Amino acid sequence: MAKFNQGDTAFIIENNRFIREVKIFKYSGGMYTIKFLDHDGGIKVRENRLFATKEDAERGIKKQLTISKKIMSIKKIVYDYVQKKYYSKIEHPWFKFPSYAVFRHSDNEKWYGLVMDIPRSKLGLIGDEYVDVLNVKATDSFTRDILVQRDGYFPGYHISKGNWVSVLLDGTVDAEEIYGLIDMSFMATASKKERDKHRAPKEWLIPSNPKYFDIVSAFDETDTILWKQGKGFKVGDTIYMYVGAPVSAILYKCIITETDIPYNFTNKNVNITALMNIRLEKRYPADRFTFDILKSDYDIFAVRGPRGIPQNLSEDLNG
Repeated sequence: MAKFNQGDTAFIIENNRFIREVKIFKYSGGMYTIKFLDHDGGIKVRENRLFATKEDAERGIKKQLTISKKIMSIKKIVYDYVQKKYYSKIEHPWFKFPSYAVFRHSDNEKWYGLVMDIPRSKLGLIGDEYVDVLNVKATDSFTRDILVQRDGYFPGYHISKGNWVSVLLDGTVDAEEIYGLIDMSFMATASKKERDKHRAPKEWLIPSNPKYFDIVSAFDETDTILWKQGKGFKVGDTIYMYVGAPVSAILYKCIITETDIPYNFTNKNVNITALMNIRLEKRYPADRFTFDILKSDYDIFAVRGPRGIPQNLSEDLNG
C-alpha cells in the first residue's frame, strides 16, 4: 500500500543536503510522480526518497551524512592500502565518471581493483541511492560463487567475465576482509614475476656438499653466512639445510634475511651470480632427519638441489 496519497505534501532531500517541499501527483508501479512547489518541474521517485515532515527530512540528512562519512573512510583505507602495500597509483581514467578509481599493475598494466559509485538498484538492492563498490577478481569460479552468497557481495558489476566480484564499501564487509580481497585480486591478475615477489614465505630443502664448503664449521663460528642464491628465493623464506655424505641428514633451520647480493664466481663445479644472507634459527641432531628417515617417512628420495618439502616433514621440523 502506498504511504502517500494524491495531493499529499511531502519533502525530498536533494544532493544529500537540500530539503524541498513537493506535492504527490500520482502513484503507479511503485513510483511516485511528484511536483516541486517552488517551480513547475516534476520527477518520479521511489517511496524511500520521500519524508512526511521537514523534521523527518532533516533527520534523514543527518543519517545520510553519517553514512557518507563512513563510506569515505572505507574508501580512504582502501586507497591507503593499495598505495602503501603495492605502491599503486589511484587512477581516474574516465572524464565522464571522475569518481571511478582504478588500481593496476605497473608491469602488465592489468587492473586488480575498480572502485565505482552506482545506484543500489543496479545490484538488485532496494532504492536508487548511490553506493560505493570495489570490484576485485576472485582466484577461480568456485571462490567467486562462494563469495556472492555472502552479505555485501555481488557478481561483478560491468565486469561479469573472469570471476570478478563487486563488494559494498558501506561497512557491510569489514576492512580486514577487504584487504584480503585486494590481495587475492592482486595475485590473480599479477605476472609470474610479480606473484613471486609478493608470494607468502616458503620452506625449502637445500643440499650442502661438505666437499666444497664446511657448513658445520661455519655455523660453529657464526649464526649468519652467505649462500648461493638460486631462482625463487625471497627474504623471509625458511631453508632446511641438508648436509651431504658422510653426514647425510638435515642439520639446520635458517631464515633468509637478504637476497640479491652481487657476486660472480664460476668453476667446473659451480656458477654463482648472486648470494643471499641466511641466519641460523635451529639445530637438529644428526640422527633425527637422516636420509634413510627422509626416504622411509617423508618420501624424499633425493636432495640434489633446492626443493619444497611435504607438509608432514614441515610439521616435524617445526615440532
